[in-house]
Amino acid sequence: MKSTKKKPKKKKQIQRNFNLVMLLFLFFIALFLFDRFFDLYNESLKKINVGANSSIGEVAKYTPVIKKELEKVDLEEYTVTVAALMMQESKGKGGDPMQASESLGLAPNTIQDPQKSIQQGVKYFQQVMSYGEKMQVDFPTVIQSYNMGIGYIDYVAKNGKKHSEELAKKFSKIQVDKNPQTYNCGGNKNNFRYPYCYGDFTYSTKVAKHMETISVNNPANLIDEPTKISF
Repeated sequence: MKSTKKKPKKKKQIQRNFNLVMLLFLFFIALFLFDRFFDLYNESLKKINVGANSSIGEVAKYTPVIKKELEKVDLEEYTVTVAALMMQESKGKGGDPMQASESLGLAPNTIQDPQKSIQQGVKYFQQVMSYGEKMQVDFPTVIQSYNMGIGYIDYVAKNGKKHSEELAKKFSKIQVDKNPQTYNCGGNKNNFRYPYCYGDFTYSTKVAKHMETISVNNPANLIDEPTKISF
């Protein structure tokens, strides 16, 4: 009789032990999965940061040249601004990182010397700055005109003197209507700019964000003195 009474207790003890082992097993599996997830998250975050910093790095290597060219025209306080223009134009890549060829009436990427590209980019920036001040438009209009041409300054001057994406769209549409075969977004109606295919109506906003990014990251060789951020 005694032996028959002990069997249920023994079975319960075995069941408890089995349940404990399973709980421990599941706990270690969950711990492993959490640790793996945390590692993957950190790796992804590092890749994002490296990607952002590498883009800034490409531009940062040109900032001493940008600053030097701006000093020639007494606009060195706009080093971050012109670096942000380069970031938007090319991320510091290619032979014409300032995409300045068109400001000379040439085809895109005709310039294939970064030094000459920066010289012309700074020269054109000075032109739009000077004309923008003369026409008393705001700074975002000046930045937008680097993309859309000095004619955009005239347009804004007649329409409130302050840039907006709506004004940029209207100006773009005027240019598109003049030459629809050229300014058609490559025939891609899914392009976010369509049908405002002359320039990029979001250009000024994007440059402003680049200015913030460059200022926050402040990579080596960028600039050691206060910069003018007029947005």
